[in-house]
Amino acid sequence: MPRTKYVFVTGGVSSSLGKGIISASLAKLLQARGFSVTIQKFDPYINIDPGTMNPYEHGECYVTDDGAETDLDLGHYERYLNVPTSQANNVTTGRVYQSVIDKERRGDYLGKTVQVIPHITDEIKYRVKLLGNTGDYDFVITEIGGTVGDIESLPYIESVRQLKWELGDQCVVVHLTLVPYLAAAQELKTKPTQHSVKLLLESGIQPDIIVCRTEKPLNESVRNKIAQFCNVERNSVIESIDAPSIYQVPLLMREEKLDIEVLAKTRTAYNKEPDLTKWESFLYKLEHPKCTVNIGLVGKYTELKDAYKSILESFIHAGTENLCKVKVHRISSECISKDNVEEKLGEMSGILVAPGFGDRGIEGKITAIKYARENNVPFLGICLGMQCAVIEFGRNVLGYTHAHSTEMEPRTKYPVIDIMDDQKDIDDMGGTMRLGAYPCSIREGSKAYEVYGKLNIKERHRHRFEYNNKYKDEYEKAGMIASGINEANDLVEIMEIPTHPWFIGVQFHPEYGSTVAEPHPLFSAFVGAAKEYRSEPV
Repeated sequence: MPRTKYVFVTGGVSSSLGKGIISASLAKLLQARGFSVTIQKFDPYINIDPGTMNPYEHGECYVTDDGAETDLDLGHYERYLNVPTSQANNVTTGRVYQSVIDKERRGDYLGKTVQVIPHITDEIKYRVKLLGNTGDYDFVITEIGGTVGDIESLPYIESVRQLKWELGDQCVVVHLTLVPYLAAAQELKTKPTQHSVKLLLESGIQPDIIVCRTEKPLNESVRNKIAQFCNVERNSVIESIDAPSIYQVPLLMREEKLDIEVLAKTRTAYNKEPDLTKWESFLYKLEHPKCTVNIGLVGKYTELKDAYKSILESFIHAGTENLCKVKVHRISSECISKDNVEEKLGEMSGILVAPGFGDRGIEGKITAIKYARENNVPFLGICLGMQCAVIEFGRNVLGYTHAHSTEMEPRTKYPVIDIMDDQKDIDDMGGTMRLGAYPCSIREGSKAYEVYGKLNIKERHRHRFEYNNKYKDEYEKAGMIASGINEANDLVEIMEIPTHPWFIGVQFHPEYGSTVAEPHPLFSAFVGAAKEYRSEPV
């Protein structure tokens, strides 16, 4: 049986160079050649996971089918590969140390002094090889978070050094670095890359491949200089030039032969070229839209692009399905009032009210939903967005004055959204949410059924509060129906207004399930409705 090959992707000079996109692009190329591939992210922060982090700290928190709260890069992995990730695909320093300390408390180390080497590094190596040991993958790509030289990354770098020594040609290190262009000198500068590789060498790691992020093409002189000073072959200096879309990067890496270099250095035989026909078709539609639709994304983290990363990417996927460009206008819910809602939303083709926690900006979300409902503007509410739709309907249609969620107003007279009974006695913030994929039964003949085309679905969740079933009959009689139910726990998953052209709120997060190969049907249908409502020339 062929042995699993391990690829490590490290970063130098600067953060945010795109290790996740390079990792996903390499994985896509290997997958397109017929290899089975998975990607994992090792994050050096001490949090157990990003679940309790503010989006300003780390962007959105991505959720897997098995309920893991993970780094947003796992979203890129899934969108590129169309293969689900799991808890095993994201490891943090907090999780590593927690495991080692638990073992020490149990006496697993037989009284020995517990140290970074070998105990922490052994735990890291164990987790690196966990997916490979299943026998399901030809390649396991491991992205090491942070930047070489960071104190918190040192145990991971040391673990990579040990694995490189232990695994030999089963292992390859790809180092992503920056080659800046100095406009005043009109030159690309290789010195930052040289220093970054020097730091790696000081840690005992010689990178096998150097990927150079750059805004200008690398000429032969620059490539040769990097090869000579960084001890790599000329063919192993890979250009990663800035691209208009992250979805162009796999094709750029194909041109640079990144996958061929990895295959050569791991001595892996291959007999087919990468088949990216569907990917290229997606890109063609992305680059040649026939019209534009304007979507208002109403939320409280609108100034932070990564807070709604999966939603923004889902709109790209849905746009290609509808042959249109989706122009997303991020609108702060704190800036919306009944006096300016027409000004803020009047030109929108559709309105999406985003997920979130807490009461900041909540009234602006409710006002935006009222505008969408009364003016027949296509509306999609996700998680808190659905809950706000329930609150708005209760207040303005049913006459439940000050109806609210007990998350925002614990003493509300009309708790139309309330916490789950089995969560009421849990105090640990990391343990109070409904996480992961749950089944949902869809009402036949509903708009949701029209969207999905089937009666049973499974979607991912991340929330604490639920629709209060005590009010279901009143809502249904007034015209807002529960069209999706989790039958096991009798929890409402989808709410819609059948008399509205397109008004759907979902308790789950459909954005976590949208990929290049399979755009999510809710986003595709929503964009289609927005296109029908109002579109503009490109």
